[in-house]
Amino acid sequence: MAKQLPLHFEFRADQTFNNFYPGNNQEIINHLQNCVAGTGEQQIFLWGRQGLGKSHLLQACCCQAYTLGFRSFYFSFSGSSLPDPTILNGLDEIDIVCFDNIECFTGNPAWEMAFFNFFNEHRDRGHKLIISAHCAPNDLGIQLPDLQTRLNWGLALKMRPLDDQGRIAALTFKANQMGFEISSKAGRFLLTHYSRDLSSLWALLEKLDQASLAAKRKLTIPFLKQVMDDNYV
Repeated sequence: MAKQLPLHFEFRADQTFNNFYPGNNQEIINHLQNCVAGTGEQQIFLWGRQGLGKSHLLQACCCQAYTLGFRSFYFSFSGSSLPDPTILNGLDEIDIVCFDNIECFTGNPAWEMAFFNFFNEHRDRGHKLIISAHCAPNDLGIQLPDLQTRLNWGLALKMRPLDDQGRIAALTFKANQMGFEISSKAGRFLLTHYSRDLSSLWALLEKLDQASLAAKRKLTIPFLKQVMDDNYV
């Protein structure tokens, strides 16, 4: 594989293992941490529907790798357009590589072959690969049989969604991380009247925090109703 300087990416300082609410996914977190530290699996395939925190966990893996002195790389594929496969050039030298949303390149012959070649060289060097997708490896629709086989070599882990009690606990946890409090009653109100998707709820908390600071009021249900009636969110 021709060598070049891999694309630069910036760590998301707000997406670490410490500020991820584990819920019933603690075992997955343990596997990821062990993989990065070199005491676990060499390859992990993380899957589940959108909004469960897969991207956060892949960024957290890169952050942990950095603290341990390992080189790491993260890239998220988009369904709107694919980059040139040459972005893979040189990544076989990186200790921890994380690819998010790999379902976006399945069925593309050039990308499947390029990823297959990267996979082999990266693995032969003993490096760690962590991948995420919206479905299990066998449901990706990979056209290249050898790549399909290799994606099944590692540990496949399915993210478990939170129930309502878990979402409320996650809201409380996230608010504490941001430096303010939200009651269970207020959390239940938000679940009833707003999106139940965690990424949307996190964005909502940011806006509610700003509104609370501006009004110098706590996040009571009357205040939440006022803020939402004012179309602030």
